[in-house]
Amino acid sequence: MRFLQHKEEAYWFYRYLSMVYDRYVNPLFYTPIMRDQGLKLADLNRRDLEVVDVGAGTGFATEGIVQFVDTKNVHALDQSDHQQAKAKKKATLLGVHFCLGDAEQLPWETDRFDRYVSSGSIEYWPDPQRAIAEAYRVLKVDGLATIIGPLKPKHRLARFVAETFMLFPRCEEYINWYRQAGFVDIQYIFLRPKWVKEEDYGISIVGRKPKPGVSPWVSSTSTPKESLREKTSSRQSRLLFLARFAVGSLAGGMFVPLAIVKTAIQKLRSQAAHF
Repeated sequence: MRFLQHKEEAYWFYRYLSMVYDRYVNPLFYTPIMRDQGLKLADLNRRDLEVVDVGAGTGFATEGIVQFVDTKNVHALDQSDHQQAKAKKKATLLGVHFCLGDAEQLPWETDRFDRYVSSGSIEYWPDPQRAIAEAYRVLKVDGLATIIGPLKPKHRLARFVAETFMLFPRCEEYINWYRQAGFVDIQYIFLRPKWVKEEDYGISIVGRKPKPGVSPWVSSTSTPKESLREKTSSRQSRLLFLARFAVGSLAGGMFVPLAIVKTAIQKLRSQAAHF
């Protein structure tokens, strides 16, 4: 069970992580090289593209987007006001439209954007299929939706710790969510930092919207309108909330020393190779 599967736990987790996210977390787990490789699938080929960055956080992926798109055409949404406060202070993001909101219930009209990007956010979505259907809805015809996220680890212990922390889908799950939402021309590439040997660390996946309107999944599903979070939220019990938050944060924190050690080993090996 994912102990940070609800947005409440994720919100408070990032309340504290936002203070060190850019300096200490991203350099280990999600580098600028990985970001730029992943964004290539988004085909940001014009400055005037209308782009939405969902789960934008401190603006790390947004900074990659504005290398190719005018800031006035970029909208950055996140549920964390603490994360977003960090993004608003970045000079490179001056002119970006910031919005607090929910990936599963986007506040924009149908057929609105040329590109949808979500980077490092799907891990915390209680209902990924619903959020990807929303990505489909807000895109124009032939618009592209690009999601960058983690993959399920192969190692048994790593997989157990990861899935205690948050959502780590399989590649096949990403593809199926895209197909169910109605996307076509689906493509993907694998991403990883230098200290990771396994190819299946992370993924960037893209799909094209072939028809206007809402996702065909919306009309075909019998799932109630309310989100999975609203049906299973732990906020009804303060004790349960605190327990989930503590266990989930502990599991997530276990990855940091591992990444630091592996990064140090990789650097030592690289230095030794030069002698």
